[in-house]
Amino acid sequence: MAHAAPAPGALPRGDRKDAPATVNLPPDIFDARTHRMARVAVPVLLALVYGYWAASNRRGGGPVTGWNLLFGVLTALVFAVVLFAVLTVAPRLRREQHALLWAVFIGVSFGFLYNQAGASLVRSVGIPLLVAGVTFVVCFYRFYTREDAAGDRVH
Repeated sequence: MAHAAPAPGALPRGDRKDAPATVNLPPDIFDARTHRMARVAVPVLLALVYGYWAASNRRGGGPVTGWNLLFGVLTALVFAVVLFAVLTVAPRLRREQHALLWAVFIGVSFGFLYNQAGASLVRSVGIPLLVAGVTFVVCFYRFYTREDAAGDRVH
């Protein structure tokens, strides 16, 4: 595909006085109502999956009992409350603390599930620490490249 070469002496698009100030944001295909519903529905669905997964790990393929259902529901409830707290508090933190909060949440969540599967204590601590470390690095990189030093998002 051929593109026209800029005219000699022409300013790049960003330096021209008549160029509109554009921000390259992805298109928003959903309305505000859909976003409000998703802010509640997605964490609730994640909590239900997490509770089912924890209960399934705990029973180890055995029969489903009332205590097992209660454990799954309570696990889902606690997960949902903590996830809503993280989603509320995390954006207000600086990027280092923001990444650390997500790393702790993911590490503890993974460690709890791993422990319910019957792993030893050393493996139930070591592997989630590794997962939390990787989560911290990924989150910190993401926040570092998308925020300025004051914590404001850069578009």
